[in-house]
Amino acid sequence: MDSHQEREERQKHNCSYIELLQTLSVLQWILTFLLLGPVCALLISWVIYSKLWPVFVMYIIWMISDWKTPERGGRRSVWMSKWTMWKHFRDYFPIKLHKTTDLDPAHNYIFAYHPHGIMSFGAFCNFGTDSTGFSHTFPSLKPHLTTLAGNFKVPLYRDYLLAAGMCSVAHSSIDYLLSSQCSGNAVVIVIGGAAEALHCTRNKHILTLKRRKGFIRKALTNGASLVPVYSFGENEVLEQYHFEPGSWKRTLQLTFQQWIGFAPCIFFGQGIFSSSSKGIMPLHKAINTVVGKPIPVPQIENPSEQQVDTYHSLYIKSLQDLFNAYKEQFGLQQSDSLVLI
Repeated sequence: MDSHQEREERQKHNCSYIELLQTLSVLQWILTFLLLGPVCALLISWVIYSKLWPVFVMYIIWMISDWKTPERGGRRSVWMSKWTMWKHFRDYFPIKLHKTTDLDPAHNYIFAYHPHGIMSFGAFCNFGTDSTGFSHTFPSLKPHLTTLAGNFKVPLYRDYLLAAGMCSVAHSSIDYLLSSQCSGNAVVIVIGGAAEALHCTRNKHILTLKRRKGFIRKALTNGASLVPVYSFGENEVLEQYHFEPGSWKRTLQLTFQQWIGFAPCIFFGQGIFSSSSKGIMPLHKAINTVVGKPIPVPQIENPSEQQVDTYHSLYIKSLQDLFNAYKEQFGLQQSDSLVLI
């Protein structure tokens, strides 16, 4: 075998190894997303009835003393955010972060993220890790990816979320991060939430936004600028089974959403090791996250409904302008448009 053939063999081997690492990094995140909470709950249940129960008692005492941390800026692990694993996660799709303008770290911002998709891969990769270079793209700005407050009530699971840079999306948490005493914070809120996940459909751009005005009110009460963020491709990496309105399956999804804050989506992508079969792995589709221009917002202690509606309309127009400006660059048709519900 000549040297040229040897080089080709080594390149193939290296490519296969890198592809394996990418697959495993995404697989672990999906399993974490789906199973880590229940597994932590089961583990704690076992510890309570084992000889290790004193360890659980000590942990609970510490957890109570640490109860407010998710609402006080969290406990982000810089080390965890820079894990090499997240770079493999990024390259699987790949996921890229795009800046349209500089953001002054002397101000605070609400990054309104769209769409939710099934698992919000783009939100986590861009703002929960530093794999796409947020710290270099927006120097001196600190991202805080928010999630349901209930997630922080599960022992051990809460500590993983905190290390991953997540904070509670509760009112008190957002107010703390956007207070006038600190600056350079970017609070990332996935506006559509669980309701939008149920509408996630490939080649469609359906956003749950018409009645979502709480983030506008928070921006006004804290004087934080609104920044539209759109991830092109977020809806394309997974498909889901859509159940007929009124069917027992759809009713069950909506009941789960009402009770525990999220709706279980029955999704599929490709197989773990085969792109020609169905499985839980997302498709290799690019996700391009575009951070738009900030909308300056005055600080109003008790904004009226009219003021909230005014800035909500301004925000929607800014988001639509962002979508229309970049849709063709990232593979959509000129006729594609946002559908707001």
